[in-house]
Amino acid sequence: MLRLGLTGGVACGKSTVGRMFAEMGAYVVDADQLVHELYRKGQPVYYQLVKRFGGVILGSDGEIDRGRLAALAFEGGMVQELNRIVHPAVAQRQREWIEDIVRTRPDAITMVEAALILEAGGKSRYDKIIVVTCEAEQKVARYAGRSGLPEAQARAEVERRSKAQMSDAEKARLADYVIDNSGPLEATRLHVEKIFAELKPLARASAVDR
Repeated sequence: MLRLGLTGGVACGKSTVGRMFAEMGAYVVDADQLVHELYRKGQPVYYQLVKRFGGVILGSDGEIDRGRLAALAFEGGMVQELNRIVHPAVAQRQREWIEDIVRTRPDAITMVEAALILEAGGKSRYDKIIVVTCEAEQKVARYAGRSGLPEAQARAEVERRSKAQMSDAEKARLADYVIDNSGPLEATRLHVEKIFAELKPLARASAVDR
């Protein structure tokens, strides 16, 4: 079994690359989905966040409004406090997810897609780190396209989110593999195929060693 961390800058195409790996046979989970589950009313993380940030982060249905929470955390300089509550719970859920897969597939390639793997000090939890990069202007264009925001607002949002992350160059220095997603998707897929071919024998070898 191999544990892979897939990360990268804002709107660089992590999810696109993750889907490519999944199509080739990797087990991929988006950490954002796990966060969404942990935020639900009744979960311990829900009550910790409400206690720390207040009822202002709740929507009319009593559930956490992620937009309000993110705005409060980023604009109020409380990102680190948010991370201290959320990251340990997400890491535990990831471990449980991987363990469930390995019980039946000891040679599995598992991949967690998350924006802040390196910033949260999570590199040691993975056997390999894959970083996705792209050009700065592409980030803005892609973010505008997926969010429906005008370019100026998209640029401001990309810059805001990027301030909470390492630069692409910093991430790349810590990576085992770097995928440049600036060009056509066909080129990205070829790079993913090459990496996946290198990872498969490593996963099989790790299964024998277990």
